[in-house]
Amino acid sequence: MGVHNLAGLMRDTNRSAEAEPLMRRALGIWEARFGPDHRHVATGISSLALLLQATNRRGEAEPLMRRALTIDEKSFGPEHPRVAIRLSNLAHLLQATNRLAAAESLMRRALAIFEASLGADHPSTRRARDNLEALETEMRGGGA
Repeated sequence: MGVHNLAGLMRDTNRSAEAEPLMRRALGIWEARFGPDHRHVATGISSLALLLQATNRRGEAEPLMRRALTIDEKSFGPEHPRVAIRLSNLAHLLQATNRLAAAESLMRRALAIFEASLGADHPSTRRARDNLEALETEMRGGGA
């Protein structure tokens, strides 16, 4: 976890160029230790994907986000809040690449998971609902 935490610090202090190799190193360590389909690997993959997305490398980020989602669906089951987080991340990437219908489908699934597992008033559920409403507004032409 130390290398991954250091990578997060680099990312959080706007040092993406330094964060990326550390994230890749942590991911390699976890893959070697736990195997390619372990939930810790999904965490590393997701972190790297979010960094790539933040640095406008969405084409590289998307397959990683999909891989993290697949691993977490297998690890936790398709209705787990962790899966909803991965769905939300992927939906935001799809929204950023103007694939709004696909993003909407993922956001609806994430919202349903959060509502069922955490309740309607949980902060994650409210955030998912707000994100879906913002996307729907954008789809109607009312937002950027």
